[in-house]
Amino acid sequence: MRLENSFTAPASPARVWAFLTDVPAVVPCMPGAELVEQVDPTTWKANVKVKLGPISMTFGATVREEEADEATHRLRLVADARELRGRGMARAEVAASVQPSDGGSRVEIVTDLDLSGAVAQYGRGIVKDVAGQLTAAFAQNLRDRLEGEPPAAAAVQPVSAIRLLARALLARFRRARDETPPPAGEGA
Repeated sequence: MRLENSFTAPASPARVWAFLTDVPAVVPCMPGAELVEQVDPTTWKANVKVKLGPISMTFGATVREEEADEATHRLRLVADARELRGRGMARAEVAASVQPSDGGSRVEIVTDLDLSGAVAQYGRGIVKDVAGQLTAAFAQNLRDRLEGEPPAAAAVQPVSAIRLLARALLARFRRARDETPPPAGEGA
């Protein structure tokens, strides 16, 4: 499934690019993520904790930088993740670009995501909405870091998928409500 997200950051494209390509600095900005090991200059291992109500899952991920073009500020990563107790897998190809925008930067992220196992049970729309919520949280953490604030907590907290799911469902409901035309005779 293809996911497209974007956000703005209060820094120059060069500064945002430098930050985005510094994986040990970026990982703490990702909700539920923890850097485990740098295998080589372009490969890292990380854990991502997700909580679905009473169920907690931890994914072990290997992230590889496939392309980093400093001249165009384009980055392509591939992440392969496996739930540590065998309850699912994910593969993501992520393309990110940084462009100037209103005195700051606009970061666009396009992800091709394949899910299998327990995680794949959720519908495409829900996964897209949750991905949007995760991107929003990542963007806020990145903004905070660029403004010099340290990460919110030293310990990695699992991503609460129930809370993200509730926000995503509420956003989906609001979009549907806003797109629904009023009944005949109303609003005229």
